[in-house]
Amino acid sequence: MTDGQKIRRFPVAMTEFRGARRLLAERIGPVAVISLAQLFGTSLWFSANGAASGITRAWHASAGDIGWLTSAVQVGFILGTLAMSMRGNADRFRASSIFVWSAIFGALFNAMFALLATGIVSGVICRFLVGVCLAGIYPIGMKLVVSWAPEKTGPALAQLVAMLTLGSGLPHALKAMGTNLPWQAIIGASSVLALLAALLIFVLGDRTHERGPLDGHVMVKGSSSPGLLDTFRRADFRAAALGYFGHMWELYAFWTLVPLYVAHSSLAISGHAGGASGLAFLIFVAGSAGCLAGGVLSRRFGSARVAAGALAISGTCCVLFALVWRDASAPWLLTLLLVWGATVIADSPQFSALSADACPPELVGSALAIQNAIGFALTVVSISAATALFERIGLDSTWLLAIGPVAGLIGFAPAFRRGTCRDGSAT
Repeated sequence: MTDGQKIRRFPVAMTEFRGARRLLAERIGPVAVISLAQLFGTSLWFSANGAASGITRAWHASAGDIGWLTSAVQVGFILGTLAMSMRGNADRFRASSIFVWSAIFGALFNAMFALLATGIVSGVICRFLVGVCLAGIYPIGMKLVVSWAPEKTGPALAQLVAMLTLGSGLPHALKAMGTNLPWQAIIGASSVLALLAALLIFVLGDRTHERGPLDGHVMVKGSSSPGLLDTFRRADFRAAALGYFGHMWELYAFWTLVPLYVAHSSLAISGHAGGASGLAFLIFVAGSAGCLAGGVLSRRFGSARVAAGALAISGTCCVLFALVWRDASAPWLLTLLLVWGATVIADSPQFSALSADACPPELVGSALAIQNAIGFALTVVSISAATALFERIGLDSTWLLAIGPVAGLIGFAPAFRRGTCRDGSAT
């Protein structure tokens, strides 16, 4: 193709690109597109857990070693979100650009884990880098949703977190469907999905930089994020954040250990398709459904009531599981795990909606990022403690997870009673 032909071709390519963007934004819907990208992008999160049995055999790894691989992702995510929030990058640059590059590099580092890592040490390094990249996927996905759907934050974030949940469970589904595949193939599939996520967001772009209601609040390059820590002085933001932190203590430790809960309980000896991975994915599916149900309920009852109710139910399920796992039948135990799986994540988008609603619009991205960073710092402690305790006392270790819901409800209760937390579904 000559230079002249390339020049003539460029306007045609731009027209085709705008047509693809219009298709995604108007026919499919921006929230649906962002949610689908979140589904694909966050499949990186638990790719190592979905392939845990193959890694255990190849590297002679223990449950504690798998916990270290998960914790490495959390630490990378924490440092990534802290860097973005402290520098204000989440509000200084185009959210879509951050998402796209994060998904591309996340796919690359995930593939390096599958192809180049030779043991726990090199594996932890690769998983840490994946976690750094996820800091540009999960909170930035929330910012994209808030910018595209500011009038229905609670339900929109519920849809987004539902896809995060399903994406986190996808490696278990890939394992269940391809039980004879090498573990590297299962992890590699997550990298392909992350690249698809990058493509979707690249085509969709940003509303905030085009025509959205938050245009006037987007920070420009070179600006700082003054007053970010002042958001914690706001009673409504602080209450939502404390509830979120309690939820996070429980959530990722539960997601990390749920295949072991299945494999070491009466469910292991009952006949079921897909083995422990299949049932683990089913519990993630229940979590996705719980998020969507919470979004619907938030329209009627408000985000605060839905968040508090889900946190209370998940904490109750945690206590019940610790009490009855020895004697409960497989169907009863599966039902309990499904309810737990549905409620352990249903409160997350509602707490995030309340937090976003309590922030100045120009600080939403950074405030959500720093809230995520603190919450995920707690998950490093809870995952490490829960996996270590599991190796010592087995399923009785679930008592440790109950600390989160109890503490979260205590932190959220004063504002909930006074009604100072505004309804995130109405923003």
